[in-house]
Amino acid sequence: MSTTPHALVEHEPVDSVTPVRIDAASLDSTSPEHLRDLHAELAETGIAPVELVVDACFDEDCSIATETEANRIRGHVRAAVFLGANRLTVRIDDDELSDSARTALTACAERAQREGLSLDVEGSAGEAALKD
Repeated sequence: MSTTPHALVEHEPVDSVTPVRIDAASLDSTSPEHLRDLHAELAETGIAPVELVVDACFDEDCSIATETEANRIRGHVRAAVFLGANRLTVRIDDDELSDSARTALTACAERAQREGLSLDVEGSAGEAALKD
């Protein structure tokens, strides 16, 4: 067994491209047409989105509100894929998450993984939810 680390794929840095983190609140729309156009514009200017960041709130203990928020996060999973990002970061300011919110967040993480994205959570309640 070799102790030499191996790269997952051969790669080299690209100096002509600037990796950026995009705040989802700055998107005018998450429609496929808009995202396709935005991706093309960013590529023309040498910008490569590597991360999409979305703020989430699960403070209502209501299954309909939780499902609505989870659907919104899933929409941003799709948006991140369209933009060519490899990570979706969900920022959660809630102090504590309900069981249904933790389940919904875990389902969103699984969806992201199926789409080839890493889903990271910022905020103590959300981080704990994905570790459980």
